[in-house]
Amino acid sequence: MNPDLDKLHAYPFEKLVKLKQDIKANQDLSAIALSIGEPKHAPPAQVIDTLSQSLSRVSTYPTTLGLPELRQAIADWLVKRYRLDSNSLAVDKHILPVNGTREALFAFAQAVVDRSQNALVVVPNPFYQIYEGAALLAGAEPLYLNSREQNNYCLDLSEITDSQWQRCQLFYICSPNNPTGAVFSLDDYQQLIALADRYHFIIASDECYSEIYPHEHAPPPGLLEACRAMGRDDYQSCVVFHSLSKRSNLPGLRSGFVAGDQTVIQQFLRYRTYHGCAMAIPTQLASIAAWKDEQHVIDNRQLYREKFNAVAEIVNGSWDLPLPQAGFNFWAKTPIDDQVFCQKLFAREHITVLPGSYLSRTKNGFNPGSQHVRMAMVAPLDECKTAALRLKRFVTELS
Repeated sequence: MNPDLDKLHAYPFEKLVKLKQDIKANQDLSAIALSIGEPKHAPPAQVIDTLSQSLSRVSTYPTTLGLPELRQAIADWLVKRYRLDSNSLAVDKHILPVNGTREALFAFAQAVVDRSQNALVVVPNPFYQIYEGAALLAGAEPLYLNSREQNNYCLDLSEITDSQWQRCQLFYICSPNNPTGAVFSLDDYQQLIALADRYHFIIASDECYSEIYPHEHAPPPGLLEACRAMGRDDYQSCVVFHSLSKRSNLPGLRSGFVAGDQTVIQQFLRYRTYHGCAMAIPTQLASIAAWKDEQHVIDNRQLYREKFNAVAEIVNGSWDLPLPQAGFNFWAKTPIDDQVFCQKLFAREHITVLPGSYLSRTKNGFNPGSQHVRMAMVAPLDECKTAALRLKRFVTELS
């Protein structure tokens, strides 16, 4: 067996099951799960219709590169969303459909890391655990870069030493961040791009939460947008990952894409051709329908705004619950240890949330997720309001 498998940590939800296994929940109350970030809003009807009408196409082998029509729909969306030069994206060179970004984020490290060179992969801390696992199984060492409350949960690139930059081959960023909701600014992206130029590493920008944000006319910026602002239409060393899971409430479709530096994309395509992970044609056709429509995304954002505002209005005053810059998670400080908080909350109020310490690693004696919890606002509005009332009662009793 691959010895690097022994380096993998238990997944956060495995830990959560163990944390709750001896805790008896209050059976007088209905169960409310705020722990898993699985979208629950209705998927767009036109996507489901397209999928059902094209099922006969499963009789054909799909190509790894995907349908030209899908890559064109993705290119059109990127150009419009991030105000890119349409001539800068060649659909056969810069864009690659993938079966959801989770598998792509993992596979990417396997393709780009040179394990013979004492490789370092930088990951934000807290983080999406796929980054860590991808680095470890690529034979690299993860470097955890802490997101601190006093820095509004943004990354401080100055914490990385010159010798660490010299070893860096891949830098994972997540903006809007899961779990903190922090957003990279254009200046942040450009600072990182300058460092990539100097130290010759690749930036992998996980932008899966990019379409969930509070102000309709202020979308979060992206890595390719930062490239455009710098006049870098070749997107050198820059690769973005996008998904329909959060944007379009289609987590089960397993559809996303990778786009950016054509040299990197072409090598990743080569890897994926051997990997055997082509997207089924019905899924591709349904994805085209999703990427071509924005109204369902606008409606989706409004639903999240209503839930965030309602929950914050109920809870604030008893518990400080700042609205995230983007994404659908509250990242909240707890008045007691985060694991104990989760156990007591489950026992008294039958609500499940995820301890922040399960989403981060201890570095230099500090775990940036400790005494925090992640709460995903994916349940229906009335259920979120019910959860908010219980949370208010629970925190008031704790204090």
